[in-house]
Amino acid sequence: MWWFQQGLSFLPVALVVWSAASFVFSYITAIVLHHVDPLVPYISDTGTIPPERCLFGIMLNVSTFLGMATMYVRYKQVSALSPEKPKILKLNKLGLTLGWMSCFGLCIIANFQKCILYYIHVLGACLTFGVGAIHMLVQTVLSFLMQPELHSKDIFWARLAVFLWSCSSILSMFVSSVVLYSGLYGTNLVQKLHWDPQESGYTPHLISTISEWSLAFSFLSFFLTYIRDFQKISLRAVVSLQGPTLHESSRSFGAEEQALLIAGSI
Repeated sequence: MWWFQQGLSFLPVALVVWSAASFVFSYITAIVLHHVDPLVPYISDTGTIPPERCLFGIMLNVSTFLGMATMYVRYKQVSALSPEKPKILKLNKLGLTLGWMSCFGLCIIANFQKCILYYIHVLGACLTFGVGAIHMLVQTVLSFLMQPELHSKDIFWARLAVFLWSCSSILSMFVSSVVLYSGLYGTNLVQKLHWDPQESGYTPHLISTISEWSLAFSFLSFFLTYIRDFQKISLRAVVSLQGPTLHESSRSFGAEEQALLIAGSI
């Protein structure tokens, strides 16, 4: 059995590989068609013009569902490992809520392009990266509270390092974006897809784009830390029949006649 076939480890693997592919494929398409500059464009700029916009949207929508599934499995895992610890259970529910909000933001990014509906796109980015960073913090705190009995110290330090990487990328992107869009370098920069290295504003633009790519891959790196945890968990669906048929029946269905069906592991 391959390492990614153990337990549910394929979920975070699929999430990371698919999301990275969505960035790379749309970037390559946009570069080949000369829609953006080759040197570190905004991720959103690589998904603005058809056909890469269609590819970008479809692939990120799939990433949204993979992210929701991964976060739900993580939630169930923590609940099962710490059933009698109220503090951990509360943080676990908060983490799931924040995680799903972040996934919803990713769906907004995928379907509302920056050059068309800028403010909605920014809202999606704030949900994805802002709320997502808080989700990462909650999961890091959970890893701290669950060590060393349930979590190794190495996993905690790895998640803390990735979280700090994410925070530094957010700070760098925020500062450079404020400087870039302050009006010192012209107006209507949101619609600008091609930049000349000699023009004013290129340096803060480059810092902002590099920070965005760094932020995106810090998020993907955080999900890589789930692989070993997910190798030790599987989910099983249990279906309890409430009647002998799928339509209304006059015949009673006694407790002794109830059947219990066990579905295969997910």
